[in-house]
Amino acid sequence: MRALRARNYRLFFSGQSISLIGTWMTRLATSWLVYRLTGSALLLGVVAFAGQIPVFFLSPLAGVWVDRWNRHRTLVVTQVLSMLQSFALAALSLTGLITVPELVGLALLQGLVNSFDMPARQTFVVQMVDDRSDLGNAIALNSSMVNAARLVGPALAGVVIAAVGEGWCFFIDGVSYMAVIVSLLLMRVVRTPRRAVRKHVLGELVEGWNYATQSLPIRSILLLLSLVSLVGMPYTVLMPIFAAKILRGGPHTLGFLMAATGVGALTSAILLAARKSVLGLGKMIPISAALFGATLIAFASSRSFWLSMVLLLGTGFGFIQQLAASNTILQTIVEETKRGRVMAFYAMAFQGVAPFGSLLAGALAARIGAPATLMLGGGLCIAGAIQFARRLPAMRQAARPIYVRLGILPQIPEVPEALSAISPEIPEA
Repeated sequence: MRALRARNYRLFFSGQSISLIGTWMTRLATSWLVYRLTGSALLLGVVAFAGQIPVFFLSPLAGVWVDRWNRHRTLVVTQVLSMLQSFALAALSLTGLITVPELVGLALLQGLVNSFDMPARQTFVVQMVDDRSDLGNAIALNSSMVNAARLVGPALAGVVIAAVGEGWCFFIDGVSYMAVIVSLLLMRVVRTPRRAVRKHVLGELVEGWNYATQSLPIRSILLLLSLVSLVGMPYTVLMPIFAAKILRGGPHTLGFLMAATGVGALTSAILLAARKSVLGLGKMIPISAALFGATLIAFASSRSFWLSMVLLLGTGFGFIQQLAASNTILQTIVEETKRGRVMAFYAMAFQGVAPFGSLLAGALAARIGAPATLMLGGGLCIAGAIQFARRLPAMRQAARPIYVRLGILPQIPEVPEALSAISPEIPEA
């Protein structure tokens, strides 16, 4: 918990912890509402696609602006807009006027806001911690916060939906945004001088793209994350089908299934928060991606509620381990002047690619069934993990000079390539 020594991070952590519970309630309530209104796996994918596709197209440009703008003010604006979107969802749902077109439109609006919010939030973490060595701990605590909310939010949403309907989940989410907005306004933020802008937006975008693609560690991390987001993460979109048709349950069942992934993810994040250094995180990326894929295949084969719950613990653990480890390594090795753009590509790989996966998963599930769709996705995740593991030695060599410059590793003479696999001084990142 050492990152909580910083006052600004403590404020953010407390406010965001409350807000994220509402966010997860809205996610579950939206998917259940779509499935209740339509009974269509394809439309589940369409609504998820609408909510995430703006991130794919706008995040790279948003990253350029985040590198230019005041990140603190940007976050205040995005949180206010997200609050208004949740209240709009609540008003339409509680009055019985909500239909799929309105859900798609409001999902698009939230996706637009997220295009700026995600890179701003990721890059602002560096400004909130007083000691740069606490950055990895802060990122892991962020994951703990998200997944504690994933544990509470869906379970609470299942109860609320069963008792009074989806609309009240959206209303609670809107109210919860006030906590993070207040925490942001209470921060004491040191104003950094604005970066001199010498290039056009597209020129800076190309510069950031070249920087990310020419770095072997950054490129490899983003590619594997994109693959897992495309073929693996859409399992959440298909969860209502597993809850209702395969496990023969209702909103309570869906809530418990989502909460199980939250328990696994929270455990993963706590273990990451306990790490003292980024060294060794590199090998966790392919291991966790393979674990995610394997448990996804096993979950798709399960017809037992309790077995499904156990398997989803591993699914949540594997994905968050990969996600947080990737985030920590990227935030450690990236140049400060390009942080916003690289984290925008991270957001694009994590959330921007996911809508295509949601649409693909919905279409495949309608044709070959939800279980077969998840099995295919899990197998591709394992294949991607194997390919990443093969490149890991070269990535370690590329990252080593950066770690030496940052003081994470001592300056030592180069060792022969044949000994690099056993030398303790070579960073596993």
